[in-house]
Amino acid sequence: MDGLNILKAVVMGIVEGLTEFIPVSSTGHLIITQNLLNFTGHVANVFSIFIQLGAILAVIWLYRKKFLDVTLTLTSKPRSRQLVYNLIIATLPAVVIGLPTEGWIEAHFFKPFPVALALALGGVLILIIEKKYRYKGIGDVDRIPWTQALAVGMFQVLAILFPGISRSGATIMGGMTLGLSRMAATEFSFFLAIPAMLGATAIKLAGARDALSVADLPVFATGFIVSFVVALAVIKGLLRFVAHRSFVPFAWYRIAFGAVILVYGCFSGSF
Repeated sequence: MDGLNILKAVVMGIVEGLTEFIPVSSTGHLIITQNLLNFTGHVANVFSIFIQLGAILAVIWLYRKKFLDVTLTLTSKPRSRQLVYNLIIATLPAVVIGLPTEGWIEAHFFKPFPVALALALGGVLILIIEKKYRYKGIGDVDRIPWTQALAVGMFQVLAILFPGISRSGATIMGGMTLGLSRMAATEFSFFLAIPAMLGATAIKLAGARDALSVADLPVFATGFIVSFVVALAVIKGLLRFVAHRSFVPFAWYRIAFGAVILVYGCFSGSF
């Protein structure tokens, strides 16, 4: 077992768990962390996708009672059917637009410079949205109209096309501009991550099965477990946060972090 790679897996798992569900771009942070750790290449990229499963499992675990209730009442409760339909509808844009462009995006935009630029610009957009945001009344994730669910799905595509935008940031902020409460937008973003990320991980692993070996298992397992534990704590904290506060602190963090990466890259010549 390579101790250095295990340590890198721990760091990557922490970064994934910390950033997956807050609007700061987990993909952007993972790309930058990979470069800083010199943990790059095809297997490393598959690893960064795989550890998202740990974060997704945290959502499933925290909302297990709700998901069980939806499953058991799918045929008897319109609200349960509406939530499932909305998740399917909101996932379609990622399938139709995201899948055909995935390879090109990874080859051209999975680099520190475009990620840093997207981080900073995304922070500015959050500040603008928070300044203009006015709650319009949709406070329950089960009562989101299908048209708005589809629109949130289109916002999710932005994060696929531009790593660094943030999937959670795009869907939460997009939901708020459509009239969802912060809590409803945040919870729908959590739920929408499940089909999107499960699908992306399955496709990535299937395409990389020949490049992976049993020797990779300890590294992948370590990242998965660390990501799950950290994401569990972050989700609980985020729900408490959005109940009382705006996303402005995350916006300033994005702008500052993106600026630091841009300045460092320019002066070091690494871009």
